[in-house]
Amino acid sequence: MLIIPAENAVNWKRPPWVTLGLMLACLLVFLFYQGADSRKLEQAVESYLEADLHLLEAPVYEDYLQRQIRFEGQESRIYELQQFQEFRENDENVWLAINLLMDREFYQYLLQNQDIIWAASERAYWQEQRLAIEQAYIQTLSAQQLGLVPADLSLYTLITYQFLHGGWGHIIGNLVFLFLLGFTVEKALGPGRFLIAYLLCGAMSGLVFTAFSGGSYVPLVGASGSISGLMGMYVAIYGLQKIRFFYFLGVYFNYFRAPAIALLPVWLGKEIYDYWFAGATGIAYMAHAGGLIAGAGLVWLLGKSWLQVREEFFEPEEEEQDARFTTGYAQAMASLGRMDFDLARRQFEALREHYPERHILLEHLYHLAKLRPDLPPYRERARELMNDALSRHQPEQMIAIWQEYLGKGESHQPLSAQDHNRVLFTSLKQHDLKAAEKAFERLRSAGDELLTTEACRLLVEEFEKRQMAPKARHYRQLLQAN
Repeated sequence: MLIIPAENAVNWKRPPWVTLGLMLACLLVFLFYQGADSRKLEQAVESYLEADLHLLEAPVYEDYLQRQIRFEGQESRIYELQQFQEFRENDENVWLAINLLMDREFYQYLLQNQDIIWAASERAYWQEQRLAIEQAYIQTLSAQQLGLVPADLSLYTLITYQFLHGGWGHIIGNLVFLFLLGFTVEKALGPGRFLIAYLLCGAMSGLVFTAFSGGSYVPLVGASGSISGLMGMYVAIYGLQKIRFFYFLGVYFNYFRAPAIALLPVWLGKEIYDYWFAGATGIAYMAHAGGLIAGAGLVWLLGKSWLQVREEFFEPEEEEQDARFTTGYAQAMASLGRMDFDLARRQFEALREHYPERHILLEHLYHLAKLRPDLPPYRERARELMNDALSRHQPEQMIAIWQEYLGKGESHQPLSAQDHNRVLFTSLKQHDLKAAEKAFERLRSAGDELLTTEACRLLVEEFEKRQMAPKARHYRQLLQAN
């Protein structure tokens, strides 16, 4: 059974760079660092068989497996024993050597019991040959160097093990889940906090695995614990909100909606159940469980401080926003068509609160306010539309709105001196001297002496530059009079 959240789609206009970077890092490590493991293992097997160490260890290993099955209740190893016996019977020495070399618990068993397993001469030969193979090849394998070994825990391996993988199937599966979960959590937390939380979940997952591994020498590798942490963060971010989940059962798959956090105990229960009853599958179930708890716990503990979800995360995607805007805009236009201007105004105002960047909404509000030029809203909308035109580098529209307001609203609600001064500056930049002079007259009548003096000086300079002496003289006289 597979259940994964599928609430969001990727916004490629804002790619999840950290998620993609983590995926690339895992892939590069697997190809260029772990890629040397197969050659090292081949050399180890070759040296092992040349030294005939399998003749010494194979009988001991068979007895070792039988003891674990009989006295330690590890019935899951029955299949391993049967397979190993087949290798011996069929002289499949290469597979025999791989099993003996890669079972790290068995190697520790040999080190601890070599005095009672072999005679002195055999023990000395085994120590010399096996130690050389261990140092030259086995200990240089990626999992031994950077994997998380519970019996020999290092702080740096709590991070490095997350970037190692056991094979193509392992890494492909993890990268798929990392992408499916990572882009959403990264969008929610932001790149920096997402990266720290991801690595922290992996480290805490490794500690939980270590606590349940009883001093094992088998190294843990893979991003599964970190990815489980993403699952925990994902559902904790949404909390009780109903989100969409994808599920796969055998050959059947579909979607369902449920409160996000309701899936956490389901996932957690499955991992704990599999840990106790699934047998020796090679899957680190408790690492997964630890990651789930760590991810959800981080969001719950730090969600109102350091690990706070970004406000824009819960905003609809652009396509959904467009659909909502289109629906609301059509309703407002329908109200206009019915001449229900008050309702249309309220609808356009509501739309503008959610879509302030939509210039068309301000234009509609301006035209609605223009129906009553005697009221203050007309002046406010005119000012807004003038400022909006300037911000969009449309000075001609700004001047046109000002001129229209002079004819309709100035006698009821006069514009301020600053408004006229802004139009004067804009007109001069546009070389619209007629509008500039008109703005100056309005500015003079507003009674702001400082702005009037400065504007007069600008007009003098402009007319002198254009060699329009009568105009320059006129404004110089006004300047001297002030």
